[in-house]
Amino acid sequence: MNINVTRPFLPPIEVYQRYIEGIWKRNWLTNHGPLVSELELELKHYLELDHLLYVTNGTIALQVAIKALGLSGEIITTPFSYVATTTSILWEGCTPVMVDIDPDTFNINPELIESAITERTSAILATHVYGNPCDVEAIEQIARKHGLKVIYDAAHAFGTKVNGQSVFGYGDMSTCSFHATKLFHTVEGGAIITPRPELLKAASRLRNFGHVTAESFDGIGINGKNSEFHAAMGLCNLNYVDEILARRQFLSERYDSFFANVPLQRPAIRGKVDYNHAYYAVAFPDEKTLLTVVEGLSRYSIAPRRYFYPSLNRLPYLDSQACPVSEDISKRVLALPLYHDLSIEELDLIARIVIRTMRYGL
Repeated sequence: MNINVTRPFLPPIEVYQRYIEGIWKRNWLTNHGPLVSELELELKHYLELDHLLYVTNGTIALQVAIKALGLSGEIITTPFSYVATTTSILWEGCTPVMVDIDPDTFNINPELIESAITERTSAILATHVYGNPCDVEAIEQIARKHGLKVIYDAAHAFGTKVNGQSVFGYGDMSTCSFHATKLFHTVEGGAIITPRPELLKAASRLRNFGHVTAESFDGIGINGKNSEFHAAMGLCNLNYVDEILARRQFLSERYDSFFANVPLQRPAIRGKVDYNHAYYAVAFPDEKTLLTVVEGLSRYSIAPRRYFYPSLNRLPYLDSQACPVSEDISKRVLALPLYHDLSIEELDLIARIVIRTMRYGL
């Protein structure tokens, strides 16, 4: 038995097969096919959004968002995220300026943002860590005060709501990942979301080489399109999202019941939030305890993930920037297995190993 930190949800194969048969009949495999268009429409309907573009992956989504907003100079961002958040900034020729995180939520700390703003700052790029929303209202106030753009790396946030609406609706642009490890996936894929139609238009051209028509172009672009095969998987999986969200909540609450009296820290969720339970992350009292638990779980072929580690301010290709809270939490945090078909028996085994190892060692 191997239990990994996550496992992709797969719909009944015969449902996917019906979509594939249609692709075969049409012989239209990519380049904005009918299934891609249908998926975009269905996602906008499900998420109650006005504008959404389906793209190759979540990293391309970030890069296109930066380009569509015309950003340059410095972008304030978080050191506690997946590396793609930082490398997308660098890839687009901008400079990431790290602002430390809130020790309770693990998201970027709004109270520290203003002191990092300089005359070269053009935007804030914040991550909704583990799908847990940033303080979007505080960030919006800061951005308005200083004339900055806001991008949210919402790779984990599919299904999360703030004040009754999708978290994707905040900021100038949000991006999402539909990678196979996410609770909603299209095998590979991502999305760009914006409330502003002019940004949607710009992003649409950027994802398709800058095409205006087949023979005319409006600036540079890349190939950020996605295929009919990936869209087919998304259309299948969208039918199961509510079931997936409910199952993940159930499993997370079962973990909670085991760990109620165990010295483990969970990221705090603040405000009126409907959380999607994208990950079950816990911070141990110290790194030594974490490593001991990882070793204990590995003896049962259970593979959690140090997510996120290391703190991105310590990447070797960046100038060193002190972020002590992120550095501390990144050494102590561990994502435990959580996915749709994780059984109760498997979860109970994981929780008991964690508790036993913390109390008695290996």
